[in-house]
Amino acid sequence: MIILFVILLGMSITERVTVTLSAELVEGIDRLERNRSRFIAEAVEHELVRRRRENLLSSVRNPHPETVDLADAGLEDWTADLPDDEALVDVTGGTPIRWVEGQGWVKESA
Repeated sequence: MIILFVILLGMSITERVTVTLSAELVEGIDRLERNRSRFIAEAVEHELVRRRRENLLSSVRNPHPETVDLADAGLEDWTADLPDDEALVDVTGGTPIRWVEGQGWVKESA
């Protein structure tokens, strides 16, 4: 049995966990890495990323039925019921600006 500290990547919090591994696995880790905790934390993080990616790909291959209906409807059909956005923005209001390299945003000359 190995007692180790797992460092949660990207966080300053650590949790102490107990993990039971076969002697062969421990020997294999020790041959490659002096810090067992770091090795196991990296392996676990790698596996979590792999499983999240696998779940996302599975979701894309087998989408929820409502998502399929939305995709089949198409963007035009979906947006047809949305309110007209012409009145949302007054294009005559505001101050005309432009981006100038080295200066940033500057007012347009009249």
